[in-house]
Amino acid sequence: MRLPLPADLVHIPGPNPILTPGAPGDWDDGVIESCDVIKDHDTYYLYYHGTSAKTGYQVGAATAPHPLGPWTKHGSCPVLPVGPPGSWDDRHVACACIVKEGVGSYSMVYSGHADRDGGTWDVGLATADSPLGPWRKHDANPVLPHFGYVGGVVRMPDHWRLYTEHPIGSTGDDYGPIALATAPTLAGPWTPYEGNPVLAPGGWGDWDDGGFSEAKVLRRGDLFHIFYGGAKLHPRRILSQESIGYAWSEDGLQFAKHPLNPVAPREANPDAAAFAEVHAYFERPFVYLYHTLRYNSRPGAEDSGVQVLATSRPFRLSMPVLQVSVLPARGITELEDCRPISLARVTACALSVECAYEAAAQAGLRVHVRGSVDGLRYDTENLRTFDLPCTPGQTVRATLDFEPRVMFAKVVVENLDGSQPARGLRVDATLGG
Repeated sequence: MRLPLPADLVHIPGPNPILTPGAPGDWDDGVIESCDVIKDHDTYYLYYHGTSAKTGYQVGAATAPHPLGPWTKHGSCPVLPVGPPGSWDDRHVACACIVKEGVGSYSMVYSGHADRDGGTWDVGLATADSPLGPWRKHDANPVLPHFGYVGGVVRMPDHWRLYTEHPIGSTGDDYGPIALATAPTLAGPWTPYEGNPVLAPGGWGDWDDGGFSEAKVLRRGDLFHIFYGGAKLHPRRILSQESIGYAWSEDGLQFAKHPLNPVAPREANPDAAAFAEVHAYFERPFVYLYHTLRYNSRPGAEDSGVQVLATSRPFRLSMPVLQVSVLPARGITELEDCRPISLARVTACALSVECAYEAAAQAGLRVHVRGSVDGLRYDTENLRTFDLPCTPGQTVRATLDFEPRVMFAKVVVENLDGSQPARGLRVDATLGG
């Protein structure tokens, strides 16, 4: 059997988390979970649903110049809020999937839930002239009642396909198989596929025997691809164990699972309990897997994360790991300020450091590189140290190469100047293999 993707995919955890809940009082100050990712012109758009103490899930958006960020949240409000009291989606709107149908024409297919006993998760439609809205909900919503969590939609020559997690809870708490419905237009009428599910959980004892969270299906050429969060449930665990698997199909109706699944195990990301709600984005030679990130040490906390799969060698992958707007005189960053740099599957690493010095600056920055065996406990002694020279009134950039002999690394940056701050500090890691 010829695999559509290489058997030896190189899994590299991204600079996680890439997006976190808002400050207290913000509309998304509870938890955030990942939805879709698209690229439009030179901008990447990450959609997510978040909660607060006052509302259920609502859909927000963030933008970035690169698939790995840094990501900037759009505005101070959700781009798609819940509906008015008594409407079909007055409790939750979530699981957004974005389709560009033409110049200045965008559609969002999403799941909604009402604030009433026995309410179901239905499918709705919204349209906009821009990826950031304003989004207008379809007058005939919901376009498909009781069909679970939206994972993605695929445009076919003569119809549309909608892939969801449905029925919810049929294989585990909040998990289910992947189901399909078809329609002539995104507004419907939608018809569930008689052969559902198109992707079923593994057998008892398999890594994905608990079912799936919603996941995006992509059609590239003559094949359909799905990267999905597969759950390994345990009756004595509060949290499920969810890694990322891959499956493909020639017709989009029945999928074959990759023989080396999971292709992105949760254990590769420090403290990760689950990679859920996966939405893949292809950009050769990488596949970016955006997902909800749950933690072993913080049950109930949810951020957005990303895993990267390199599909060929050699490769070079750059990611932002530290950004500080102002580093005060004699200031030093904390380890927690830096995202973990995973070095387990790479053969080269370079750190690029940039900052702007004040005109009166007299000393530069010192960069301390710390190693770790597990991404949780970092060395107290430096693996490497290098200085960024001071050029008063100028922006200075420098790159350090070092051999990745540890599993994880972080950087701590120290301002050596006793009276002047450094501004616009940024550290990027470039990984090679």
